[in-house]
Amino acid sequence: MTRTARRGLALATAITLLVASAACTGDDGGGGGGTVPGVTDTEIVVGTHMPLTGPASAGYSKIAPATKAYFDHVNANGGVHGRKITYKIMDDGYNPANTQQVVRQLVLQDKVFAILNGLGTPTHTGVLDFLKSNRVPDLFVASGSRSWDQPDRYPGTFGFNPDYTVEGKILAQHVKTSLPGRKVCFLGQDDDFGRDSLVGVEKVLGAGAVAAKQTYVTSNTNVAPQIGAFKAAGCQVVILATVPGFTALAVGTAARLNFKPQWLVSNVGGDHPTLAKQLGAAAGLLEGMVGANYLPMQNDAADPWIQLFTKVNKEYNGDAPFDGNTVYGMAVGYLFVQVLLAAGKDLTREAVTEAVRKGGYQGPGLAPLRYSDTDHSGYGGQRLTRVSGGTQAYFGPTYETDEGDGPVREHTAPPVTPPANGVPTAS
Repeated sequence: MTRTARRGLALATAITLLVASAACTGDDGGGGGGTVPGVTDTEIVVGTHMPLTGPASAGYSKIAPATKAYFDHVNANGGVHGRKITYKIMDDGYNPANTQQVVRQLVLQDKVFAILNGLGTPTHTGVLDFLKSNRVPDLFVASGSRSWDQPDRYPGTFGFNPDYTVEGKILAQHVKTSLPGRKVCFLGQDDDFGRDSLVGVEKVLGAGAVAAKQTYVTSNTNVAPQIGAFKAAGCQVVILATVPGFTALAVGTAARLNFKPQWLVSNVGGDHPTLAKQLGAAAGLLEGMVGANYLPMQNDAADPWIQLFTKVNKEYNGDAPFDGNTVYGMAVGYLFVQVLLAAGKDLTREAVTEAVRKGGYQGPGLAPLRYSDTDHSGYGGQRLTRVSGGTQAYFGPTYETDEGDGPVREHTAPPVTPPANGVPTAS
């Protein structure tokens, strides 16, 4: 093929995509004329990208099936304004190139109403502009990157997780108050996940307080150089901004090197059942690990949300092994149903994003949701957890803070309880 022919093909492809994009959006997304993509009188079709395979699949592959199970529960109870929710789950393998491909398919071919809970900082970052240009609601991204909280730049994008800077501040506050004088080190993913977390840690401890800083990339599973550097530096506390597979790798590698620090782990990489499964016979290495969370603990059988989600898991998710990822997936589903109800029967893309901006939502979270016109960041705090006797449990109060220089303070409002049938009602 000649250069001219190649250019012509590229131009034709670009035009085709533009036409498809225009056909997908047009007046449809904002409440003007025409039908709304993904919405009929009886159905709402939404999609997501998830690492069902690949380096982040451990634990995370369970999230979307749990969300779908909650939607099946809602559908069995009449749906939302008479519509049933269909959830299209696409595997991107935690590979940003794959993410762009599957999200384009969901939007341009499957014509989904919204992207819900797309997972990953490096993966989702690459589709922000595409979703914005196609006017697709980008709801409750499964990551704590501060990139999702840019209302002026990305008015249709909203986070869900506490942002990683908020989390870094809360973890660092524990170091400051309970582990004073210890030599602190940090291992983070080499993207906004790790960088944002480190910003939070240093806001509390000071820039010079972190003795050694290391990063990893998900394509390289050898973390011995990083852990070896921590041992050589005499680190006593290691803060991990890691996905579950790399939390397990860090802990296992440290044991092999006879390095035994106090571990503090991000909520996205600290689910004990997931890590214990990864480590197998070496799961005892997790003893004493401190983490953070903002949803009910998966093993708290007395919690009414856990009772609800366990029931849904048995009835609609094949009674899959129940862990924090299951709780997370169903919590996302509950919030989405609340937002659909608030958006009203005349469902449009603009109506649903406006419903999120209005805020005021309460659900299983221990900390408050912060949605407003000026804040798209999701949950605003966490509570600390500790593994003791092979069980992960909460300790101390729930904390909230901002991503700036505000204090880490206690959040005292109790969580709400779920409705009797587990389905929210329009307020």
